[in-house]
Amino acid sequence: MKIYHNNRCSKSRDSYNLLLEKGVAFETVEYLKNPLNKKELADLLKKLNIPASKLIRKGEPDFKEHFKGKELSEKQWIDAMVQYPKLIERPIIVKGNKAVIGRPIDNVIELLKK
Repeated sequence: MKIYHNNRCSKSRDSYNLLLEKGVAFETVEYLKNPLNKKELADLLKKLNIPASKLIRKGEPDFKEHFKGKELSEKQWIDAMVQYPKLIERPIIVKGNKAVIGRPIDNVIELLKK
């Protein structure tokens, strides 16, 4: 398993701690320190089974400043997340070829059952 984690986010910490409590072996990717590239993001979106626009944090200052009110293509949203990693919704937990956004934490619990 893998968690795309931002330690400053309480929801991300909740999912991280849940994985620890469950004794699950997992890799932690601090995506703000080690930003994802286009291929990694595209692969992650495939596992999440959502379009890039659904992974965007619309409350972020970077979104409001650069993207609010704009219609972007899938490729353009991926480029935006590569350039501004804070736009990526968090946390993301990956198990095999499936992934979930850990909001609500029930999504993580369901993934662990599979």
